[in-house]
Amino acid sequence: MGADIGIVLAYSAGIMLVFMVSWIFVEPLKFLGKLILNSVLGAVFLMVFNYFGQYFDLYIAVNEVTALVLGILGIPGFIAILLVKFLL
Repeated sequence: MGADIGIVLAYSAGIMLVFMVSWIFVEPLKFLGKLILNSVLGAVFLMVFNYFGQYFDLYIAVNEVTALVLGILGIPGFIAILLVKFLL
């Protein structure tokens, strides 16, 4: 009448396998989502900076590269973009 230990172990292994496979697919998607969100926020920050920077003759192009640099590096990335702009 009792459950066979092999069946219980097989179900337990199956459940653990489902959790491990779902973790493998979910973690990269979380990283990608965070990267996209930070890049969008970086592009918005650049647009706001360009709006106020027009009074001081400062402009940084809003494109995929600058938004991605701001998305990954944040404020240090913004400073690096400004330094590159002033050096070129």
